[in-house]
Amino acid sequence: MKVSRDQLKTILLNNVCEIRFERRRPLLGRPPFRRMMATLSYSLLNSTNGRLTLNFRPTIRLPRYNPRQKNLLIVWDIFMQDYRNVNCDDVEIVATIPANDKFWEYFANVLQNMTPQEKLNFQNK
Repeated sequence: MKVSRDQLKTILLNNVCEIRFERRRPLLGRPPFRRMMATLSYSLLNSTNGRLTLNFRPTIRLPRYNPRQKNLLIVWDIFMQDYRNVNCDDVEIVATIPANDKFWEYFANVLQNMTPQEKLNFQNK
C-alpha cells in the first residue's frame, strides 16, 4: 500500500512496519529500492525490551536540515538498530505489526533468528 509521509508517520507511531522505498542515493551494485522494519512507537522502543534488545536510545539533537522539506521521515530501523531516513517520494507499507506483545512474538519467532546475510538480503529485496 503506497502511503504519504504523514500517513506513514501516523501508522509507525503505534506499529512496526515492513516498508519498501526508493533510495535517494542509489548504490552501485544494489537495487534502487530498500526494505526496512521500522517504527516510531516510543512505548515499544523505550520499553526494557526496546532498550536492551533493539538498542534504542532517544535522540539527543535535531538534524541540521528540515526532513519534511526533503520529504524524509526519520524512523528507528529495527535491523540496523539506529535512526534512518526514509525517502517518502515512493514508499509503500508491505506489512504491519502492532507495537505490542505481537511484535515481540514476531521478533522472537522470525527476526531474532535471521542471520546477518538474511537481513542484508531482506533489505535489498
